[in-house]
Amino acid sequence: MPYSAEFAAAEPSRVEVDAWPGLTAIEFGAPWCPHCIDAQPLFEATLAARADIRHLKIEDGPGRPLGRSFRIKLWPTLVLLRDGVEVARVVRPTVQAEVDAVIAAAG
Repeated sequence: MPYSAEFAAAEPSRVEVDAWPGLTAIEFGAPWCPHCIDAQPLFEATLAARADIRHLKIEDGPGRPLGRSFRIKLWPTLVLLRDGVEVARVVRPTVQAEVDAVIAAAG
């Protein structure tokens, strides 16, 4: 499932995420966050062409367990997982090369 423009209706559990095979990009943020809005073209440009990467947008905030389990501090944060294990992340990217470098970590 390539780039997803919408936030997930329900947040998966960390146990579920850790069990997913293959590549997963989890984007943590909020729909009202100006940094998140500004980063959308960067995420879309990279992820739209990668059907091999599952992309989820997770609305984060205080008390949200998935974001806390990944120790998310700033939005947006894109976490790249391979078979449930973090391989790279980017926080508040402002240029395409920052997002591309994270996806390049997937190999």
